[in-house]
Amino acid sequence: MDNITALGGDVYEIDTRMAGYAGITAGYLILGDRPCLVETGTSTSAPVVRDALASLGVGPEDLATVVVTHIHLDHAGGVGDIARFFPSAQVVVHEKGARHLADPSRLMASARMVWGDRLDTLFGELSPTEAERIVALGDTGAIDLGNGRTLSSHYSPGHAKHHVGLVDSATGDLYVGDAAGVYLPETGDLRPATPPPDFDLQTALDSIALFKALGPQRLLFSHYGPVDAVQDTLDRSAEELCVWVDLTRQAHSEGLDLDHAIAMVRDRTKERYTAMKADDATAEQFELLSGAPSNVAGILHWLDRVSP
Repeated sequence: MDNITALGGDVYEIDTRMAGYAGITAGYLILGDRPCLVETGTSTSAPVVRDALASLGVGPEDLATVVVTHIHLDHAGGVGDIARFFPSAQVVVHEKGARHLADPSRLMASARMVWGDRLDTLFGELSPTEAERIVALGDTGAIDLGNGRTLSSHYSPGHAKHHVGLVDSATGDLYVGDAAGVYLPETGDLRPATPPPDFDLQTALDSIALFKALGPQRLLFSHYGPVDAVQDTLDRSAEELCVWVDLTRQAHSEGLDLDHAIAMVRDRTKERYTAMKADDATAEQFELLSGAPSNVAGILHWLDRVSP
């Protein structure tokens, strides 16, 4: 299948084809004794992911674990569907996200407030997962991949209060979710992801520092793909966060409303990213993943809390 890439170490990147796009959201299959899917993608992507797993030899009874870095719908929207397709799999999530996977009604209501009618085309509907199948992680935890191989979980809020990073003991891969931002492999651009309501600058920087301290061999971005230049990329993640926060803080101190703040920050950051100067499709892809409206709104929400 053209949406599967072997990354070595029995790890396979699966393009979940979010909303029909290529290269937007990745799921990863760790194909050991106890096969594990990291990130499901959206609900509408679930059949794509199921078919990819089938082509890699993972049938309905074979998947042992589904892990999500956090419960935003581009990462975990497919959990309920994947759980139904793979009835033996446990679903692993940070304890702050567990109840929303069991009962998604509040999460879906708030997502619909943000996205409106676009919700259905972009994400679809997160279906509930039976509570007894959900394993809730504390600040650290370990997932058994079989044969002594583990995926260790490290609480990394800042982007979202239910976010974890995951380290594979066999490969040294670190699944960064959105805590290190959004990476666009075609252009090498990296941009922060700072949506409301959970964004907090110091917490986000602390999470990036934790990722550096873990000493991973490679970063696996949910958006999108593997990056070998670990320390440089994490340094850049922190730098990008500070650039966006400084500009938004300036707009905030000038009393700009949300729309004007977004316009100012978008204008002053666009030179940083090749994607924003590229063709419209690439720019649109980047904006969908790490949109200025969402980023600026999240930073303003935080600023209103810390310096009203």
